Amino acid sequence: MVNEFTKVCDESEILEGTVRVFEANGVRLALARYEGVIYAVDDICTHDGGNLGEGVIVKGQVQCPRHGARFDLKTGNVTRMPAVIPISAYEVRVEDGQVMVAVPE
Repeated sequence: MVNEFTKVCDESEILEGTVRVFEANGVRLALARYEGVIYAVDDICTHDGGNLGEGVIVKGQVQCPRHGARFDLKTGNVTRMPAVIPISAYEVRVEDGQVMVAVPE
């Protein structure tokens, strides 16, 4: 399966320190801006299916609002239990003010 860059939103829609949910090619994504960089990860927590897009950013990690599991925004790796399975992290580009995410087609 090939990952193609797909326009997800305008750069201005992702404010510093926030997480928002978008969909691209059928994949629900949580996009976050931390220290000026936009990251894209799966929206669903692997612990119990919580929506990470409703979570908060804590030191470069997105925290699930349900039980506090955390995932690294760059890698998707688990950084705090109760989750033990990582989420997918996607490559992001910003081109002419448009956020482009490499998601499977």
